[in-house]
Amino acid sequence: GTLNLLIPFVTTVSEIRIVKRLIAKLRAQLIDEGHAVAETIPVGAMIELPAAALIAARLAKEVDFFSVGTNDLIQYTLAVGREDDAVEHLHQPLHPALLALLKKIIVAGKQEKIPVSMCGEMAGDPRYTLVLLGLGFDELSMNASSIPLVKEVIRRSTDESAKALLTTLDDLETVEEISDFVDSHMVQHFADIVSPRMRGAPRHTR
Repeated sequence: GTLNLLIPFVTTVSEIRIVKRLIAKLRAQLIDEGHAVAETIPVGAMIELPAAALIAARLAKEVDFFSVGTNDLIQYTLAVGREDDAVEHLHQPLHPALLALLKKIIVAGKQEKIPVSMCGEMAGDPRYTLVLLGLGFDELSMNASSIPLVKEVIRRSTDESAKALLTTLDDLETVEEISDFVDSHMVQHFADIVSPRMRGAPRHTR
């Protein structure tokens, strides 16, 4: 049957090649034993470490798809523990460094014509949906409870509006400025689904 294999915590091209050799070996073993095996088994890389994001162009040549794990990518990029309340305010999905890494991953995927998806809390938060559309993600994976609001943002958006938002964010310098602009945009265009946090924008001086 159809089966995609996603390799977690990738850091090097060598790891991908080793896994692909193991898959080929096991596939041949199953065929020898008389089992029916798919002609192709797509292999993907989970991009959840800065090391993987930085060499995304090389990894994209070795795999059939990317899946970006934002929970770990944010944690390891910004050195912020997910369970530490003392540094919770530093968990910033719109940090310029993270956006730069996401762009790098998307560009690498598009150059090699492989799909790029996202999983993690960022993918299921409607606050970030337009940003992710502007970046060019092909798929967003989330809990079922998050689908309705994210779907509503997608339905009421266009590629042009998403890319225009991203272009504006490129001109902003700080995470506070970016967060304020995104929240203000959500209040202006999606007032019926914004959270109390977004209604307080802007909170910082631009």
